[in-house]
Amino acid sequence: MTNHWIRVCNMNDIPPYSGAAALVMGRQVAIFRLQSEYYAISDYDPFSDAYVLSRGIVGDRAGVIKVSSPIYKQSFSLLTGECLDDASIKLPTYPVQVTDDTLYISIQIE
Repeated sequence: MTNHWIRVCNMNDIPPYSGAAALVMGRQVAIFRLQSEYYAISDYDPFSDAYVLSRGIVGDRAGVIKVSSPIYKQSFSLLTGECLDDASIKLPTYPVQVTDDTLYISIQIE
């Protein structure tokens, strides 16, 4: 398997403390911007069976940076993808890199 860095958008296309959805190599990815930090996890909410996490509320729980699903409100760590309400659920996360004001996401290709 190899990692490919895929250009997604300009870093300022995502307002601070919000998220955006992107289709990256056939995967629906939720990208979040805090102040100057960016995170990417799967956009899929397994509790509602919908691709909606990019529209969730960003915040923290006990110091863990997270997003809450807009449907049933389960929270997912933006660092690990782990559901903070059900440790048996973990979403894929993707490395994010900003170069020359452009946001890239790394996707593994088999």
